[in-house]
Amino acid sequence: MSGRANPNDLLTHAREEEARAGRGRLKIFFGAAPGVGKTFAMLSAAQRLAREGVDVVVGLVETHGRAETEQQLLGLDILPRRSVEYKGTTLNEFDLDAAVARRPEILVLDEFAHTNAPGSRFEKRWQDVEELLAAGISVYTSLNVQHIESLNDVIAQITGVQVRETVPDSAIEQAAEVELIDLPPDVLLERLKAGKVYVPDSIAPAMDSFFRRGNLTALRELSLRRTAEWVDGQMRRYRESNSIRAIWPASERILVAVSPSPASSRIVRAAKRMAAGLHADLIAAYVETPRTSRLPARDQDRVTETLRLAESLGASTTTLSADNAATELVAFARARNVSKIVVGKTWRPLWKESLFGSFVGNLIRVSGDIDVYVIRGDSDAPSDELVSSESVQPRSGMAAYAGALGLVLGATLIGRVLPPSFDAANLSMIYLAGVVVAAVWLGRGPAVATAILGVAAFDFFFVPPTLTFRITDAQYLVTFVVMLGVGLLIANLTTRLRDLVESARSRERRTALSYDMVRGLAVASNRAQVGAVAVKHLHDTFASDVSLLVPAGSVAGAPLESLASAGSPDWIDERERGVARWSFDHAKPAGAGTQTLPASAGRYTPLLTPRAKLGVLASRAGQSAASASQLLLLDTFANQIALALERVDLIEAQQSARLEAESERLRGSLLRSVSHDLRTPLAAISGAAGTLLASALDPGTRAELTESIASEADRLNELIANLMFATRLEAGVSLRREWISLEEIVGAGLARHREALASRPCRIHLPTDLPLLRVDNAMLPQVIHNLIENALRYTPPGTPIEIAAWTTDSQVIIRVADQGPGLPDRDRTKVFERFYRASEKKPNRASVDARPHAVSQTPIGLGLGLTICEGIIKAHGGRIWAEPNQPRGAAFLFTLPIERPQPIIQPETDEPERRAADGEAA
Repeated sequence: MSGRANPNDLLTHAREEEARAGRGRLKIFFGAAPGVGKTFAMLSAAQRLAREGVDVVVGLVETHGRAETEQQLLGLDILPRRSVEYKGTTLNEFDLDAAVARRPEILVLDEFAHTNAPGSRFEKRWQDVEELLAAGISVYTSLNVQHIESLNDVIAQITGVQVRETVPDSAIEQAAEVELIDLPPDVLLERLKAGKVYVPDSIAPAMDSFFRRGNLTALRELSLRRTAEWVDGQMRRYRESNSIRAIWPASERILVAVSPSPASSRIVRAAKRMAAGLHADLIAAYVETPRTSRLPARDQDRVTETLRLAESLGASTTTLSADNAATELVAFARARNVSKIVVGKTWRPLWKESLFGSFVGNLIRVSGDIDVYVIRGDSDAPSDELVSSESVQPRSGMAAYAGALGLVLGATLIGRVLPPSFDAANLSMIYLAGVVVAAVWLGRGPAVATAILGVAAFDFFFVPPTLTFRITDAQYLVTFVVMLGVGLLIANLTTRLRDLVESARSRERRTALSYDMVRGLAVASNRAQVGAVAVKHLHDTFASDVSLLVPAGSVAGAPLESLASAGSPDWIDERERGVARWSFDHAKPAGAGTQTLPASAGRYTPLLTPRAKLGVLASRAGQSAASASQLLLLDTFANQIALALERVDLIEAQQSARLEAESERLRGSLLRSVSHDLRTPLAAISGAAGTLLASALDPGTRAELTESIASEADRLNELIANLMFATRLEAGVSLRREWISLEEIVGAGLARHREALASRPCRIHLPTDLPLLRVDNAMLPQVIHNLIENALRYTPPGTPIEIAAWTTDSQVIIRVADQGPGLPDRDRTKVFERFYRASEKKPNRASVDARPHAVSQTPIGLGLGLTICEGIIKAHGGRIWAEPNQPRGAAFLFTLPIERPQPIIQPETDEPERRAADGEAA
């Protein structure tokens, strides 16, 4: 029955469809054993598709000398093989690059589990298939059940053969279609005897080992079960995609505990089989405790390999850090809604479990409603190695036990030199003090040895009869038991306290390292700073060569370039860059310590965020391989670096968008202004010129039209000059300063408005003692000109205009005021913006514009006049602003700095000109 679709399921389905878009489809021809006809069936399907017009190419097929298989190759395009020299032998391998370049619709590639020759791009053929699928090429391949990674130990138990070539379950589960090629064991044995599977010399050994009837029956059952699981998975996906209600409870989630034990890989495989049977998610977790943090390199490598195995089986992995592994594991399981925990069985003596406890016992005790499954390890593994991560502890060396013996001897010597009246009970305290010293400095084992030897030495040297272990007073038996118990308790508690201190120090160090990285990245404002902070911090933390590689551009496939590096600068050669490229393209780690190109010198970690792939973090370790905790810390740093790069990219994108929006706004304003203000004089010029050409006019009319053309041409020239002037100011101008009086500046600015000022009062008040100004005499009069022009445009005819100036200690202040409608408070700063015009944005002046008789008919310009004024004044080190004029109108004020010392100039003698400057012009 259908129901309402779950939005989360729909979103997941949509994401899966999006991920599959553009990828090729994988079809696996699956069988129980060699010889069932997988390759034949695969080639038959390829022949059918080729006859239908599908572009089918054979990448590589192993016929094993079978004539019927070779016949199926006839008529199909076959790629040439790639020759690889290995130890004096030429190996013919699949050419991955040629296949990608050929780009067929379907590529036939036999033996999914094949191991490539050393020197190939990938270690395994299933990785080649991954590359082909990502390139949009569909693949037909073949696979036997014994090559499935999660069944590896089961196959070994059934057949007695340890299969070395395996395929991760995660690679198989991405198959779009699985076709089972099945033969009964009797028919397969007949084919084997007839020489249709192996050459004659190999038939007898095969029938005595792998091809026994019981083996074939068991392998057939495994293949049928696995095919049934795939079919069931397809059915469940169909139900989910069609919103069909599930008839079973919520899916299970299984957590498997990883430890340094050699049996850990077996436990992970068993957990994978359990998860597959229950259709459950699988999580693999390793808990690093204070004791396991001091594991030898061999055990740390085993942990890393087991976690890598879990990832290849499709599990998600995590590394935790805590003082108690059992408690932390259960807390993590509850946080992730885990229903089952799978752990390995620990093999420890009963007295050790009674004295120190058991990891499995602790886990069961704190697990609550979570099921705990305990699985045995390999029977041939040493019993002392089949231990949990909780009980693993470094072995103390002989020097530590020698130190324990020395502590006992020292306590004995101290007791011997004390007077005979010293009570024996107090002597026991000396031995207990030795236990504390051993626990703090030597470890748990030497501390236990010190407690036992201390009891023996106390009995031998101080309990009568001395120099013998014979006891005559039974009360000393209680003393010995209490002394031994207290000693062991002190040893255990003190060692645990030391471990806790070391664990706290380790966590504090990791936290401090993360904090230092985050703090450094937080203040970085661009990519270069992020790269410099990141590589320096990583180089100092891991003592390794580090390089941060990012794409050279935003174009897909852009080469990776080094943003920053620390350590040796030239260790990344062309081969290493190829590894980095693969890591970036596939968003997966590659290089040393991974399954992809493990022979590389460096490890490459992609820098990923939910939005994009930003780069690759390349690191080359020193002498020793990185531990699990170091890899975890490296991944944490990579995430922080990726987030920092995304942050600065977003900031730059925001700034770029803001600038683009501002540029677009200015461009629009310019186009509007130019289209209006340039069209008006051009229309007048065109109309007047057309009239002159088309009509016979009297001399007066002709003169009037000619004057109109000249006037509009002057206006057009002024508009263009303002545009050019504003552009020069934006680009930056160099001032040609010279000493000049303010009277000359004002006079030059007023000279261009003689006609307009003839019809209104213009009052000028300039003190006679104004200092000289060192300014650009070609620019500064433009300020007066623009301010007067602005007043003429926005004031009624006949209203006065005033110009005044005064000085302060360091500057001259010039004021140009009118008695027009004034400026609203909100617009006093906007008037200096480019293309701002009063007729567009000022309600007060718009109301005046609505009364033509009250406002000057001077044409409105581009809205650049006050912008030019501000640019000129700022270039001279002054400032300009607007304020209300009293009783009405607007006033514009600007300042100019006074430079000292002033030059000495002879006084003016032309008195009429002085009076004209100080008087009133009409």
